[in-house]
Amino acid sequence: MNIDTLDPAIAERDQPPGDPSARPRRKGWLGSLRADPLRMAAVRDAYRALWVSRLVVLLGGVGTVAVFGYGPSRKVFDPPGLTSGFGWLGDRLAALVARWDAVWYLVIAHYGYHPDLGYFTSSRTAFFPLYPFGLRAISWLGVPAIVAGVLLSLGALALALYGIHRLMTLEAASMRWGASSEQGARAARLAVALTAFAPMAFFFSAVYSESLYLALSVGAFWCARQGRWGRAAALAALAGATRSTGLVLALPLLLLYLYGPREDRPPDFPGGGRLGTRYRLRRDAAWLALIPSGVAAYMTYLGLAGGSALAPFHAQEVWSRHFAGPYLGVWDGLKAALEGARQLFSGQRGHVYFPQGSGSPFVAASHNLMLFAFLALAIPAIVGVLRRLPLAYGAYVIAALALPLSYPVRSQPLMSLPRFLVVLFPLSMWLAVWLSEHSRARRPVLLGSAALMVFFLGQFATWHWVA
Repeated sequence: MNIDTLDPAIAERDQPPGDPSARPRRKGWLGSLRADPLRMAAVRDAYRALWVSRLVVLLGGVGTVAVFGYGPSRKVFDPPGLTSGFGWLGDRLAALVARWDAVWYLVIAHYGYHPDLGYFTSSRTAFFPLYPFGLRAISWLGVPAIVAGVLLSLGALALALYGIHRLMTLEAASMRWGASSEQGARAARLAVALTAFAPMAFFFSAVYSESLYLALSVGAFWCARQGRWGRAAALAALAGATRSTGLVLALPLLLLYLYGPREDRPPDFPGGGRLGTRYRLRRDAAWLALIPSGVAAYMTYLGLAGGSALAPFHAQEVWSRHFAGPYLGVWDGLKAALEGARQLFSGQRGHVYFPQGSGSPFVAASHNLMLFAFLALAIPAIVGVLRRLPLAYGAYVIAALALPLSYPVRSQPLMSLPRFLVVLFPLSMWLAVWLSEHSRARRPVLLGSAALMVFFLGQFATWHWVA
């Protein structure tokens, strides 16, 4: 039985059949929400994690800028001046949300892509359109562009946290301690907190597409678990219009269709059919063919507007990404980390032990060490996802990491990996399960993660490259 209807079903069963006054009356969606304890728990926990984590971001970021200033690269990476000129307080608040890639989204929202201009605007195509178009739509209401981006990101984050809570509660039903236990509820709360206070979670309220992509991918999983394949495919298509990795959602959704677990109907082959499948293909599987439509629509637009339909994939070459082989970026990242450690221990600035981009070799070396540390921490989490959660979750994580781990950057092979990891919600779900079973580790993990979030936010706000 669906855990969403478990408590209402029991209540209805226990009511006297001849007592209509004892039966709940329909009060619309708000009344339905309040009457559902599982949904209300998700709302409360998501709201609490949202406002507390954003308060930490606000205080930590403003404090950093007040003490250390804006950093040396402000004019270099903000040529249109889109992140400044808002006054004493406004500039400090903008520092928390509008740095680096945020400038690209603001430029696209204001000026568009203009693919017909070729080389001069080709870099913009690496940033997929749903987020900047959403930003522009809110700006049409008279809201300043940066404020519009923050509103869009915060709204998406709220939905994402609520969806993660619901998914974790749902998956708890298949675990040995059950969905109604306190441990299952604790795991749901922890999954939300771990997402909101992740080391890179400050991106969720910045003018970045991370929160929008997270909300759409979580929603696609939730709808697929409920057997709502049209909605699942639509959300996955929108995720594909937000980030290129949205395409890989086709794999977990197909696995959920064929292997489950699913809440819409019992398995057709409880013992496993061909290739171990538990559900046969029906006409509703055709919805999954719509998943690539988000990316296809973007490519079609670029082609019709005078540019190249493949420009979003070629644009990655601007950041020196190259195909090294499936997941061979892991090896490149390991070598870069070892050479970075050698650079730091040697104390030399004249001789560089690794292919270097611009800037200090010590800074580049520390970045490579930090990036590999994120990968090293992610590996046991990936194994945990494969062991404790349904197959679709692990397949999604592995497929989503194909881009950063197969297309490394020459000077920093694992560049942006922390941002790729922060939106992979199955990792937070597994860690929540683990922490729910290891109480002594909860406080150190959460406090350490929040401290890292403030540290990386301080670097971001002062125009130092983070991820």
